[in-house]
Amino acid sequence: MPDPTPGARPTLEAVAARAGVSRATVSRVVNGGAGVRRPLVDRVRRAVEELGYIPNHAARTLVTRRNGAVAVIIAEPEFRIFSDPFFEQQVRGISRELTAHDSQLVLLWVEGAGDYERIARYLGGGHVDGALAFSVHDDDELPAIVRRVQVPTVFGGRPGWPGATGEPAVPYVDADNRGGAREAVRYLVGQGRRRIAHIAGPRDQTSATDRLAGYRDVLLDADPGLVAQGDFTEGSGAVAMAGLLDRRPDLDAVFAANDLMASGALRVLRERGLRVPQDVAVVGFDDMESVAAATDPPLTTVRQDIEGMGRLMVRLLMRALHPDGGPGATDAAPGSVITPTELVRRASA
Repeated sequence: MPDPTPGARPTLEAVAARAGVSRATVSRVVNGGAGVRRPLVDRVRRAVEELGYIPNHAARTLVTRRNGAVAVIIAEPEFRIFSDPFFEQQVRGISRELTAHDSQLVLLWVEGAGDYERIARYLGGGHVDGALAFSVHDDDELPAIVRRVQVPTVFGGRPGWPGATGEPAVPYVDADNRGGAREAVRYLVGQGRRRIAHIAGPRDQTSATDRLAGYRDVLLDADPGLVAQGDFTEGSGAVAMAGLLDRRPDLDAVFAANDLMASGALRVLRERGLRVPQDVAVVGFDDMESVAAATDPPLTTVRQDIEGMGRLMVRLLMRALHPDGGPGATDAAPGSVITPTELVRRASA
């Protein structure tokens, strides 16, 4: 068969003729189906490239029941998403892994209670193959929504919503928050610190409660006055640090539940004329390079592979979408997946 008329869109039949295979074989290759021998796959792909064939997305969706898109839902308002580098790193990992699997990222966030209905309509409308949800709070509506619309979903962070422990194998990816916190506090104790404060994250997020639990694992008889509440923002870390110094001016170390709050604490310590680490040692959690290496002094912190966790979330979702071991499948366990943490020692502790 001659090449398509100049300017005309190449057809599936034209690709089949160029490759010397059946139309059905071309369809299976283009749509990611199995059962085609490697030499034929190579011939079809070469023909697709030579002719500039572009699959019809609507038709492909009808055949494969796949949209080639994944919703990334961050249960935080817009200002948090674009001001916190944690989200930037995790979305970068997700985006790179989705690109490797030829899927598009659709970003959704929650500004207020009314957004949940919008997200439910979107997920239930069949626009995406699955969802990745993180920064989920204990009273969040997202878990109930994804159950109702039956969209395959992987969560970032250990599930903590009511009833989560009774649900069958909720797929999630998280760091060893409790173990990392223990390592941070043990390091401070090993440095001779005896009055170690903690700036905790939100009480309704398991990452924060696990880090608080790790602090208490090491300091079993810690003074409750040495624990201050924050919300993972730099400003809340500054407010918490000021309150701690007012209550306990004799404190000699601080473990903050994330780098942003540690950064706020460092600023207040400097304003109060206290030297770090000579007077007060400071340790954070996350090892976000844009924060930890830019503080004065550079921040000692617990490293977690934020971008890697995003990639692993995608791989777990691909496992759910391809249970037969098709493209993107992974050997990762469908339940909890804990990534390693380590303490990165810098000048603040």
